[in-house]
Order: sequence, then structure tokens, then C-alpha cells
Amino acid sequence: MKPSRSRFLPSLMVTVLGWAGSAMAAAPPNQSPAPEDRSLDGQSTFIDHSLWISEEFPCNWPTYPFPKFQIVPQQRIGRSSLYHVDMLIIDGNTGTQMDTPPHSVLRPELNHPKSGPLGLAYTDRIEPWQFGGEACVVDVRGKLEKAPLGVSPLVGPSILEAFEKEHRAFRRGDVVLFRSDYTDLFYRPFPEGSRFINEIIDRKAEGYPDPNPDAMEWLGQRGILAAGTDSPSMGPLPDLAEATHYAGLRHGMIWTEGATGLGRIPTTGAFYCFLGPKHEGGPYGEGRAFSIAGGELPRRLIESCREKRARDLSPVMTPKFPMTSPGVATGSHRQSYLKVDFLYSPELDLWHHAHWMDSMAGTHLVPPAYALPKPQQKVEETALQLAWRQTYEQRWGARGTSSRTCEQVPISWTCGPLQVIDVRAIRGSTERSTWPSSPAIDPSWIESHEATHGKLKAGQIVLFQTGYIDRYLAMPRDTQGRFGQGLWSDGLLGKEEGWPAVAPETIDLLHQRGIRCVATDAPDLGGVDPQSAASTYWLLGSRDMVGIEFLCNADSLPQDSYFLFAPLKIIGCHGGPGRAIALY
Repeated sequence: MKPSRSRFLPSLMVTVLGWAGSAMAAAPPNQSPAPEDRSLDGQSTFIDHSLWISEEFPCNWPTYPFPKFQIVPQQRIGRSSLYHVDMLIIDGNTGTQMDTPPHSVLRPELNHPKSGPLGLAYTDRIEPWQFGGEACVVDVRGKLEKAPLGVSPLVGPSILEAFEKEHRAFRRGDVVLFRSDYTDLFYRPFPEGSRFINEIIDRKAEGYPDPNPDAMEWLGQRGILAAGTDSPSMGPLPDLAEATHYAGLRHGMIWTEGATGLGRIPTTGAFYCFLGPKHEGGPYGEGRAFSIAGGELPRRLIESCREKRARDLSPVMTPKFPMTSPGVATGSHRQSYLKVDFLYSPELDLWHHAHWMDSMAGTHLVPPAYALPKPQQKVEETALQLAWRQTYEQRWGARGTSSRTCEQVPISWTCGPLQVIDVRAIRGSTERSTWPSSPAIDPSWIESHEATHGKLKAGQIVLFQTGYIDRYLAMPRDTQGRFGQGLWSDGLLGKEEGWPAVAPETIDLLHQRGIRCVATDAPDLGGVDPQSAASTYWLLGSRDMVGIEFLCNADSLPQDSYFLFAPLKIIGCHGGPGRAIALY
């Protein structure tokens, strides 16, 4: 969004494969490019098209009153915490982002000329198959810096017609990506980062290239439902933003703004995907864009999206559902998930809003650095913490250290063939006298699964299906619209058996099988006993593995499903919000 109700947003994404040359945006402080990011078969390459998110970068729409991104360290490993805990203030115009139809299409009940059913197609309502498709990269580099100060060079239908003449006709299921290399060139830390958007608005620099309304209408009439740009917004400055947005969004399109590294993928044939947190009622949202090129995997995933074979595995993020732990003792709660209205749009009759939330709200990544101190970090411990750690180290060796926060986890670690291990039968296996306690998912569950489905293979995503979150999601709402309120507290306070926890021995066996990522449809992997949970997270981190927590809807997924998840690319974040889907 932006002052005029449409919005532009800064974005830049750095490919996980490395820099695309000297023009690629600089790595964040104290970090270097990751090595090539390969799929399980070694033939397909994952390419990150997402901007770094940090206060040091121009990652927000910069005009008043749009909020500035903040990451707030609320707790660090030490006497008061076993974990690194971060809080985020973030709105949908942060980093690489997605627009959905309600950004410009009004709700049906408003009876406006621009009203229609698509005015309800918020980020949480978009079907998961629409997030992916075959990348068609349209080269518009010839437009770069070819306009007056403060004005965007325009891309019209003729460039799209030329693409079709040279390559092939666009078809439903394509994701049309406009490549200008703008983010590659200009997304930089401040003060250089002011060139990205600020200097355009102040008419000190040429605008970023963008399609005009005719180009978006041209694509819409051909059934294109997803597009993207490596400009900060899909809206040309200074005065065509809303017209361009409406021209595409009225056809049901969604699109990526602020992509980067589009020159790293072939003109056609790669699989492209955008995934972001599933915020309730969001007309736009922050997220992660990536592509997969080479080998057979892209073709398979493209076909799944074209045929609408997809399942959403993330609950809707809403303040009406307990997205984060309330803790046990007073003051031990994690930051609750809050929606913060900051700008009313009379044209749309909606509030632009940001979110104030724990970095582990909703579906999220658990990186190694969540539970492990940084190298050379001096850690003070209470007597109880010391006793727990010594018990752990007698069994598993030194706890270890890690600096691998979420943005340093390769995307291939969190995407892969999905193995759902159904452990729902474990419910009710603990004695009431032991509560609060969680039933332990021990290695026998893996051995039983392998006896039927064959041994687990390196690179697979293992999802333990407990059915726990699904049960609370199905609960009726109260008069305030709240539901599932005992999700955390029932188990933590011993009102009922805690959710199933993954035992350290199970983490160790998964590591032996070459598994990098373990997931659960319970609130977390550790369960309600704090000592047992610490052991699980310490071992996960020390084996350089990652977890994905707070999933849902895993029932009856085909065994050949492919799991896709990528967290927000926030520099130094110890938890990574995101969205998970499965293609089959």
C-alpha cells in the first residue's frame, strides 16, 4: 500500500545460490552467501528470491504512517530463559510481499462499482495451488532508468506479445515475472538504501519499471492468476499504482512485489512459489519467494499447481485463537499475536494493519540457534538449569553452540518429500497422576512406520501427525469470536494430557536417517515438561536440524506429497513465521 491506498513496498531477495554478480545486493553484516541449495535428488536447485528483512535495509514502505519493521530481543539464553525469544513488529508491506484482490477490489456488501466476491479473497483465503506455478521471466531490463525523476518506466502489452512470439504463449498456471534487476541493483543498507524508494518519492531518482494497466488487463484476460516484479511494488509511480493494481487484481490475480535474483532462473520451466504467514483478513502480506530449477522436480510441482492438487497445512493466524504460549507462571507468556490498525482506507472501507507478535506465532521454523547459545556466548545458569544440562550432556554430549538463525537455513532443508507418521493413537497413554506431562513419541513410532512404508531417506520432511491443533481448531466460538482457548493451557496446567512430544532419542534416530527437518501438528515439538522439552530442542540444535511447529490438516495426505515451507528472511531471528503447503 501507500499513501494513496494502493501500496508499494520495498523488496529485494538474495538467492541462496550465491550472488548474481557484483550488482547483487550485499550480504548482511557478518554473513556470507550460502552454498548451492540442492534438492534431495541433487538435480534441482532452490533459488531464494527474497529480500533481507532488517532495520538496516529499506524493507518497509517509507511514508507516514506505515510502521517500520522492528525485531525486539525479549529473552536471551541465560538465567531467565532456556531459549532465545524474539518479538516482531511487522506489517504486510515488509520485505518481499504478496498482494491479493482485496488490496483494490471492494467487499461485495459495499455495493461499489469495484465490489465483488474477490473483495473477500484475503491472504488467508487464497487457495494453496495459486501460490505456485511455472515461472515465465519477462525481461524488461531495457526500461531501467529510462524515465524522469520520480516516474516509473512503463511496461505495456507489446513486451508481453514479444515474449510469446519468442518463447511460447502464456497459459493458466504460469507465474509471469517482470525482471528489471531493480532490487539486485538498489536494495542496500542505509544510507545507500534510500535510493530504493525514498529518493523516487522525493523525485531525486528515476522510478522503478512496472507494467501499466493495459499490461495487467492483457494478462488477466489470458487467465494468468499469479505474477511478480523485482520492483518494490507492482504500482508505477507517481499516479498509476491503483489503476495497475485494480486491472490485475479484479481478475483474481495475486502477485509478488520486491522479488530479486530473477536472472538466476530460466525464462520458462522453473517452479516458482510465494509463501507467507496466513494472517486473517490480510489484503497483502509479507513472505518468502523462491524457485526450483533443473531436474524433474519443477515439472512435477508445476503440474500439481495447474491441477489444483494442493493442501494448506497452516492454521489461520488470528487474535481469536491462542497462537502463542500463555506460559505457566505469571509473566512467563510469549508475546500474544495482535493485529494493530494504523491507517483507514475509506475507498476500501478497511484498516491497513500491522502485527505485533512472537516470532514463533502460528506455523513457524525452529532454527538451531533458538535453543543453543552463540559461539563464545557466556551463559549464566540457575542451579536447576545446570542440573538439567548436566543430565542431558551425560547422555548426549556437550550441548554445543550455534549462530544459525532462520535466514541462514537453506530452503531445501524445509522443502521435500513428505512422510506423515500418524501418532494419534498415543493420546491417552499417560497417567493422570503424572500431569502436566506429554506422551513421548519414541523411536518405536518411526520403526513401525518404516516397517510399512520403507526406511526414511535423507532430505525427507517427517511430520508427526498428532491431531492436536485440529481438535482445538474445530471447537465452537464464544460470543467474542474466540475459540480453542485451552490449546496450550489445558496441557501446561495439567487440566488434561499434554500434546505429544518428540523424544530426544527420536531426534537422534531421524538424524541418523539423514533427516534435516522434523515437523508437528502440535503446538511445539517439546511438549509440556520443560526439562524434556529442553533436551529435545538442545539435541535438535546440536545435530544442526530444524523444526516446523503448529501445523494442521495433515489427515489423509497422499504418501507422495511434497512439502513446501520457507520462513520470513529476517536477519538474526530465532523463530521464523511462515506458511506450509503440500503439493501432490
